[in-house]
Amino acid sequence: MNIVVAIKQVPDLVEELELNDSGTDLDREWLKFKVNEFDEHALEAALLLKDAQGAQVTVVALDNGLDIDKALYAAAAKGADRVVKVTGEFEGYVSSHAAAKALAGVISGMSPDLVLTGVQAVDDLDGQLAVLLAHELGMPHITVVTDIEVNGSTATVQKEYGGGMVGEFEVQLPVTLGIQAAAETPRYVPVAKVRRAMKSTDIEEISGDAAGAGAGFEVTKMFKPETGQGAEMLSGSADDVAARIVEIIKSKGV
Repeated sequence: MNIVVAIKQVPDLVEELELNDSGTDLDREWLKFKVNEFDEHALEAALLLKDAQGAQVTVVALDNGLDIDKALYAAAAKGADRVVKVTGEFEGYVSSHAAAKALAGVISGMSPDLVLTGVQAVDDLDGQLAVLLAHELGMPHITVVTDIEVNGSTATVQKEYGGGMVGEFEVQLPVTLGIQAAAETPRYVPVAKVRRAMKSTDIEEISGDAAGAGAGFEVTKMFKPETGQGAEMLSGSADDVAARIVEIIKSKGV
């Protein structure tokens, strides 16, 4: 079984976020980045399948100028058999459309049975990458996946819905899956093991092309939310509170 996992780095939200001079993106010069949490779960899901059934796990990532090498070495330390950096013009924010096109051009040459990626990322929250990757690769897709079982040429996949509902699907391989959560917590890898991987692992570089993959929109302005005057705490009887709520709603022109 051949599994390919796509990962990306995203801003660490514990950091103070600042905008660049043009106000169209974050100031990335001093910003700390980490691997997207859902992508960590996608990698863990792949490694669990490898542990249980045997598989070749390849991790791919766009070269976004944010020291993606460290993330790829960490993936190798966790158990990935092959790590690939997709080179090209990918610095700054890369839309899901562009990422999918560039990644698909590389992944298509790997003949994968499973393509896994996180269901979404904190820097866009659009949940489109798995869907767009599947389109570019000509594969079926399922997203918000919480469990995978592979039996021969088919996979049984559990998909999470709202209200605690879970759907179970049987799909023919190859397939692209957007992972919500792995069956186990993503494994921890100590720094010493990552350093050993840096000495023993070769990061392959393959050129990627996202030309023509417009996202259909352009960011013209980003800004921090304006600070209001704070909340008004309502007290009194139910009738008094209800009357005040109506008064506030009317004052807003609703």
